[in-house]
Amino acid sequence: MAAESSAAGSMRKAPSMEWRWVSAGEEEEEGEEEGRAGGPAAVGAVGRGGSFESEDEDDNDGDDDDDDEEQEEARQKLIRTGPSVDWFDVEGNEVSVAQPLEDYEEFDFGRTVFLALQTLAVVFGDIGISPLYTFDVMFNKYPILGEEDVLGALSLVLYTLILMPLVKYVLVVLWANDDGEGGIFAMYSLICRNAKVSLIPSQVQAQAEKRMSSFRLKLPTAELERSIKVKEKLESSLLMKKLLLGLVLFGTAMFISNGVITPAMSVLSAVSGLKVGIPNASQDVVVMISIALLVILYSLQRYATSKIGFVVGPCLLIWFCCLGGIGICNLSRYGPAAFKAFNPLYIIYYFGKNPFQAWLSLGGCLLCATGSEAIFSNLCYFPVRFVQSMFVLLVLPCLVLAYLGQAAFLIASQKSSEHIFFSSIPSEAFWPVFLLANLAALIASRTMTIAIFQCLKQSISLGCFPRLKIVHTSRKFMAKIYIPVVNWLLLASCLGFIVLFRSTYDVGNAYAIAELGVMIMATLYVTIIMLLIWETHIIKVISFLTTFLFLELIFFSSALSSVGDGGWALLVYASGLLMIMFIWNYGSKLKYDSEVRQKLSKDLMRKLGPNLGTMRAPGLGLVYSEIVKGVPATFGHFLTALPAIHSIIVFVCIRNVPVPVVPQSERFLFQRVCSRSYHMFRCIARYGYKDKKQEHHNTFERLLIEGLEKFIQREAVELSLQSEDDIDSDDEPTTPTRIITAANGSLYSLDVPLMVDFAPTNEAIPESPSCSTPQDPVLGYTENLELELAFIKQAKQTGAVYLIDNPIVKARKDSWFFKKLTINYFFAFLRNNCRRAVVSMSIPHSNLLQVRLTSYV
Repeated sequence: MAAESSAAGSMRKAPSMEWRWVSAGEEEEEGEEEGRAGGPAAVGAVGRGGSFESEDEDDNDGDDDDDDEEQEEARQKLIRTGPSVDWFDVEGNEVSVAQPLEDYEEFDFGRTVFLALQTLAVVFGDIGISPLYTFDVMFNKYPILGEEDVLGALSLVLYTLILMPLVKYVLVVLWANDDGEGGIFAMYSLICRNAKVSLIPSQVQAQAEKRMSSFRLKLPTAELERSIKVKEKLESSLLMKKLLLGLVLFGTAMFISNGVITPAMSVLSAVSGLKVGIPNASQDVVVMISIALLVILYSLQRYATSKIGFVVGPCLLIWFCCLGGIGICNLSRYGPAAFKAFNPLYIIYYFGKNPFQAWLSLGGCLLCATGSEAIFSNLCYFPVRFVQSMFVLLVLPCLVLAYLGQAAFLIASQKSSEHIFFSSIPSEAFWPVFLLANLAALIASRTMTIAIFQCLKQSISLGCFPRLKIVHTSRKFMAKIYIPVVNWLLLASCLGFIVLFRSTYDVGNAYAIAELGVMIMATLYVTIIMLLIWETHIIKVISFLTTFLFLELIFFSSALSSVGDGGWALLVYASGLLMIMFIWNYGSKLKYDSEVRQKLSKDLMRKLGPNLGTMRAPGLGLVYSEIVKGVPATFGHFLTALPAIHSIIVFVCIRNVPVPVVPQSERFLFQRVCSRSYHMFRCIARYGYKDKKQEHHNTFERLLIEGLEKFIQREAVELSLQSEDDIDSDDEPTTPTRIITAANGSLYSLDVPLMVDFAPTNEAIPESPSCSTPQDPVLGYTENLELELAFIKQAKQTGAVYLIDNPIVKARKDSWFFKKLTINYFFAFLRNNCRRAVVSMSIPHSNLLQVRLTSYV
């Protein structure tokens, strides 16, 4: 019996551990309280991945001198405590994540070349087009009066290029990815998995419930103590939680706005080179050609993500080589005077000569770093070190040479300050470079569009954006997606910006505002990750925060000075996106809270009995609900409105967990509702924000039933290992025998277990539980395992019906005016026009039963 008890104990889940600092006296008081409460010790739990020996036992084996020292000095000790949590709710977010690519993989030349081309096409397309317009926008604010002006502007561009894309993003921010996924939402989900800060409906953080197999003992350090304090501050402050969510929504709105401006700016600046090759070409011709190219690009976007994507890599490789080649050619033709710009003293001279105009030109200077956020957002499956190597060895040198060559050209001909890039191209190579520049601009536009698709997919999965149709364009690469509605809205927005401004200068002003908004959000989130997760030294954290936040705020102030010249349109556009995300998140949270308050109690289910107060017909009923704990109120309406209910009821909750991919073996999680005779289960279907949810309903049913059968078999094994003393004495009380009359006149007892109707035996089935002899609970359930599996099989053969609630959400009559306006009109409009979660499973109408109730929030 001892061996069985040990085996049973090893199969039970150990309470998850949390770290916190306590003094010696406080620890003793907590230990006494736990002893009086009969709770287990906080240290020495056995988890799924291994066991930890009690630290108290180790202390007893040591010298007595340590005890004397501890009595003399009340030092703080780092202890582990188990929080009071619902393990089923915990497991809903506890999934294994994909392992990162190892750096010591065997070298494969073909794979390396393929990754290099794909990295250029997906990651560096946007930043590679920046030499087309950076100096044009800068010198539109700061006129060229001498060689020192050119050198000062070039020095400012070079050090901006080094600090922003290289130091900040490539060397630091790329490591803040969420298991290979980049972007502002990936950083937010990473923080949510390490602290309970999420305000997203039905999202429970998995930080405190990490797998014990991934647990590692940390020595008490100042960084760890600071991390714990930051974690406690974030978790205890509702204001901080709202601030984090607001920042991620604002950053997402600015990033989408950035993705709208990028195609307009890139294509318009590339086509503007036509004025250099054909001096008589008008701006109207440039605008019309830009519009035509964008229409073609977005029309082919669905196919570009899977087919043309393999062609753009070599094109961008040629483009970067072309940038470096033109720079070397100009340096050899006009002289190496531009190399003096590496001296940062020219920046001081640049601001000292004309401080106000130099400050105004900072917005244009930042355009050399546009695409930095796209490097992080489009990280996808590329190894971080591979992206870093590509940027340092190819992208950065080519960009530096391009800017040096343009500066050398400007020093030689200081009167030319328009279309500088195309004017610096040797005449014999102009038209090939012009065509290549337009192709590179289209690739850069495609890069940002793909990044927006990924960002929106993450936000939709985490409940911060209305659900939209997502098309997976590749069976091999799940990251390649296409969102039709967003694609055409982006096209309309790009065309609107081009027609509205018609000039690269005005579009460039809006471009800088969008890019800086995303950069500032990234700086704040990476700082939190440094403190909370990386446990970085405080000096490094302060240096990172003060350096980049100071620079970005200066750049942002310069960009805001041009709000009247074009930045206002982008701010209006971003505000609209922010409002949509806020309304959706606010309404969804109120709806979820209302469902939690209205759920049915277990006492009511016990009073109804195993037959739930109605007839139980063979079949499988899948009741969809957003709540995880308790019985949804919708089910009570089904019981009163339907003449019969299915023999097996499964409450299905689709949960979007903040991880990229959930393994298929961990897709479903089950738990019984009430006693076994009720045949009611709760199921959590877990999806990551990269998982494909377009499953056929037959596939979904098959996987769900397979998971249910495995759960019942595993439950039987666990119960068989328990002794009679281990059986919980707090079983549900037996319901008094009651008789109901069916519509056909037959009499049914509410106390007869449903499995007796499907027992694979020739013996007579007793009509009343009083005729059957009592059996041992554990042994009886073990013997009836095959009986319940046969019961499930017959329910499967009968078919499944999806019971779905489609409520009308309205604000209460006593609500304030803006809440009524937000919920009754704006949120209702978004709900009525968004894609429902169950639509993606193509459920036939014959298997679908919907109920439309009004829910007041």
